[in-house]
Amino acid sequence: MSMDALSELRGIRVVVMHPADQEIDELVRHLRRIGCQTRLVWPAPPILPADADVIFFAIWPIGPVVIPQPGSNSEPSMIAIVDYENPTALKSLLDSNAHSFINKPIRSSGVLSSLVMARSLHGYHNRLLAKVAKLEETLRSRREIERATRILMEVKHLSEDHAYQLIRQQATAQRLAMGVVARSIITAHRVFDGSPTVKEGAAQKENRDASKRVLSLPTRKLS
Repeated sequence: MSMDALSELRGIRVVVMHPADQEIDELVRHLRRIGCQTRLVWPAPPILPADADVIFFAIWPIGPVVIPQPGSNSEPSMIAIVDYENPTALKSLLDSNAHSFINKPIRSSGVLSSLVMARSLHGYHNRLLAKVAKLEETLRSRREIERATRILMEVKHLSEDHAYQLIRQQATAQRLAMGVVARSIITAHRVFDGSPTVKEGAAQKENRDASKRVLSLPTRKLS
């Protein structure tokens, strides 16, 4: 285990959501020995503490496990405490989307490994979500650029390449992403075309004003 992984655990904020007993008291003491800022919370609150980096929570032997909802945009790493391994408890474990787990009776030898694993998987999961969000935004921008290109072809009677280059030129001149310029053209076309739109806010007005400049530009043939 690398020293970096160990040093990152020192000072992290840990919340243990489980009824107090001898094993849980020892878990709290062991987490504090590792260097974690640890507190015991029971009963479980309806919303996860916003200041927690890691949550230890109980998986019950009967009925679905109820996990509090995140209280902020930053979700903590989740570690399940499993006391039973019947089908219902195992289903609850899967449904909880825990990043790691420890079994009861709790042994101090497995706590550190669970912490490192949970933090690592949580970070990997967040990086994947960021990549997916970026890909979705890229695809959305491409669709909007294609749509704006077709609008310019129709309104200004341009070739596809000339219309695309016009969007590109305006994006460069205004120091904006091509997707932003394309979005403004689409917004303006809806307004000029008389299509129903939602009540215009400040951002929509800015897009419309910017798109007016694009749609009113004189065109010239590409050399």
